Amino acid sequence: TNPPDGDPSAFPGSSQVSLFSMPIPEPDVSVAAGNVEKGAKIFKTKCAQCHNADQGGKNGQGPNLWGIIGRESGQVAGFAYSAANKNSGIIWSDKHLEVYLQDPKKYMPGTKMVFAGLKK
Repeated sequence: TNPPDGDPSAFPGSSQVSLFSMPIPEPDVSVAAGNVEKGAKIFKTKCAQCHNADQGGKNGQGPNLWGIIGRESGQVAGFAYSAANKNSGIIWSDKHLEVYLQDPKKYMPGTKMVFAGLKK
């Protein structure tokens, strides 16, 4: 039996290992140079409905993204993350984000993020 939402604490003392306890390794991908203007437009149209990127900004439907690079996944105070996110072992990098943002549910099964992904 799998723990609800991948949460191994649902079965105290269980010897089962959740798939979510395995860290997601940094992908071996190339990340193209960014464009600030294009990135700002994409954030405004695709991300800002759920996320805030201001220093000290409030969480929305998604967590605040200020300082995401170098931060451990699932650690923004006051945001209710999925077990998949909290237990992913990810330290966010441009490589993790490159693949995650293409298809969040594929990259991190069990995530609560409902975004379908960036296709380009």
